[in-house]
Amino acid sequence: MTCSGIVFNVQRYTIHDGPGLRTEFFLKGCPLHCRWCSNPESWNPNIQYGVYRSKCIGRDKCGACIDVCEHPEGLIFKKDKLDRIDYSLVPDCKPLYDECPSDCLKQWGREMTVDECMKTVMADKDYYEQSGGGVTVSGGEPLLQSEFVAKLFEACHKEGVQTCCETTFHVGWDAIERVLPVTDIFITDIKTMDTEVHKEYIGAGNEVILDHIKRVVDAGADLIVRIPVIPGVNDDEKNISATADFILNELGNRIQILQLLSFMRLGVEKYQSLGMPYGMRGIKVERKAFQKHVEDIAEYFASRGIRCRVGSNDEK
Repeated sequence: MTCSGIVFNVQRYTIHDGPGLRTEFFLKGCPLHCRWCSNPESWNPNIQYGVYRSKCIGRDKCGACIDVCEHPEGLIFKKDKLDRIDYSLVPDCKPLYDECPSDCLKQWGREMTVDECMKTVMADKDYYEQSGGGVTVSGGEPLLQSEFVAKLFEACHKEGVQTCCETTFHVGWDAIERVLPVTDIFITDIKTMDTEVHKEYIGAGNEVILDHIKRVVDAGADLIVRIPVIPGVNDDEKNISATADFILNELGNRIQILQLLSFMRLGVEKYQSLGMPYGMRGIKVERKAFQKHVEDIAEYFASRGIRCRVGSNDEK
């Protein structure tokens, strides 16, 4: 198979996104920009390069990036170390990445064919069979590359490997429809029921997402729903009650499980490497008290008859 996708990470033996031991492919590109996202390198659909200043040997001792850069004025140094890159002046960082001896530059994304992915998948097939695991695609939003996902999942099914798609559902229905026949499990978030809050913190309204969640459930697909519980954003009684109403009344409680994932400050260094602001920097959480709050929310969902779990072995 010659179909290819842009993959920014491959995790083997993961237990986070779907049952059993899994191989997970993280695909580039996302239409949403959640302020708490731990994978900001996934937003841009193209290959990117991040700067990890702590690994830089120094301009005076090395300078390899300056030597190969066509526009060295786009390399911004701070106290002799590469601090960031002006990508408007240096759109192609690959020569710098190739020459850097200290891994100061991190490449996010590479093109992989279905055949290349399947070589990794098949190396661990015995583990899937023993644990009830399989292959998961995540992102970003993997269904921005729905043709690639469909071809990969078709290849997995031919080998008897279970498939799971973790998606925002903020894509066209045609993309979802393309992968439905070859996807065993879907995982998605309901981040908030308030579309204005959704726009403020996630970058778009939630109408398309909620509609697609309902259509997928109506199509008979197995669905795991997650709520990333974010203090001051979606953890209030009104939103939790509205979410329960949606699961019961609109979905008919036809989901495998509801997972509550507690907010954690993850990926901050990635934001720094890409020269991007971290949107949740001002949020401070007293961990024990907040965890108790999340457990209380889980008890509420359970009291409404919704199978709910705080975290799990499927949690990211």
